[in-house]
Amino acid sequence: MSKPSSRRLLLLACTAWGPCAAPIARAQPDAPPGPSSATQLEQLQQQLAEQARQLQALKQAVEAQQESRQPSGQRPPPDEGPRRVNMARPQESTAPPAVAPLFEQPGILTPKGQFVLEPSLQYLYASSNRVALVGYTIIPALLIGLVDVREVKRNTVTAALTGRYGLSNRLEIEARVPYVYRSDSTISREYGGGASTDTAFSSKGQALGDIELALRYQLNQGSATVPYLIGSLRAKSRSGKDPFEVVTDCATRCTGATSGTGLPRDLPTGSGFYSIQPALTWLFPSDPAVFFGGASYTYNFKRQHISREVLSGEREFLGDIQPGGVIGLNFGMGMALNDRASYSMGVELNSVATTRQNGEVVAGSVRTQLASLLLGYAYRYSDKTSLNLSVGAGLTRDTPDLSISIRIPKSF
Repeated sequence: MSKPSSRRLLLLACTAWGPCAAPIARAQPDAPPGPSSATQLEQLQQQLAEQARQLQALKQAVEAQQESRQPSGQRPPPDEGPRRVNMARPQESTAPPAVAPLFEQPGILTPKGQFVLEPSLQYLYASSNRVALVGYTIIPALLIGLVDVREVKRNTVTAALTGRYGLSNRLEIEARVPYVYRSDSTISREYGGGASTDTAFSSKGQALGDIELALRYQLNQGSATVPYLIGSLRAKSRSGKDPFEVVTDCATRCTGATSGTGLPRDLPTGSGFYSIQPALTWLFPSDPAVFFGGASYTYNFKRQHISREVLSGEREFLGDIQPGGVIGLNFGMGMALNDRASYSMGVELNSVATTRQNGEVVAGSVRTQLASLLLGYAYRYSDKTSLNLSVGAGLTRDTPDLSISIRIPKSF
């Protein structure tokens, strides 16, 4: 058997490579072997090697792109072909997903070494009606005694400056300094006491509020099946104007006053008690929504030997007073509209226990239930500045009717 010619070997080598078919077709079919044929064969071999190198480079580029699309922590499928090694992958973040904030406990922790300054403004409006019947009835339609009808309207504006600093990627510290302005208007009329017109009593107050300090720590690394857990501890001072420091409108001692309204002439801007609040917040991402919620308990420390000043200049001794603890629950859902805007909706519940004076429950003090429905909106102006707006509506009679909050956090 005769040896195959060099032209036949070239044809067999180019069978799987379409690009070299055109140069072969252009070759003369019956050209005798010679110097020109050897040169052409060398050129075709060089083209074949160059095309093989280009195909190998394209294959490596496709494999690199597939590796970059693999989820974090998941290995790419095995492949025996060549692969580019030491490729940089994005570092997995430990921060929980971002949602429009609604409650006092934000879900996003500050990264390590980063400082966030957040000015805020909050407006609260509350109104209540009270009808007091003091006397006895002869028949259901006839009352012998005093009927006191009161309508109270309260407006509160709080401007605050909050600073947060990331001690680590999972630990942050926060400080909040508020300034409070309050205005109360009380409209009352005593039927059966000779009053024929309404009496209006107004009082105002503005001063520094209660300064707060908080510490938050991310307890775990959440995922698509495990919620993010954030523990926090908040401490509140009584730097605001004390409720027992304002003068009360009583002609004699308030406990047995027969004249005067019994209302403060100047409104306080603080609670008057130190308190501490541990809390637990959770966030569970479920694309495209994020579910969140939390639970907290506020403990108010007792104050001893309290007294207050009445309008006549005397002091009324009140003894030891301890406000009741507050159990808080909240839950909601957030959703991103695009890469800049998001909104949230949620419900906040608080149960306030009774107040004790000298170890006994204060007369008329009962457990109070507070509930609010909240809607929040967030817009990110830039990587370091965003605008957060929340609107709340009271669901119980003891809850403020309306609340509006605006916060503008800025990172440094």
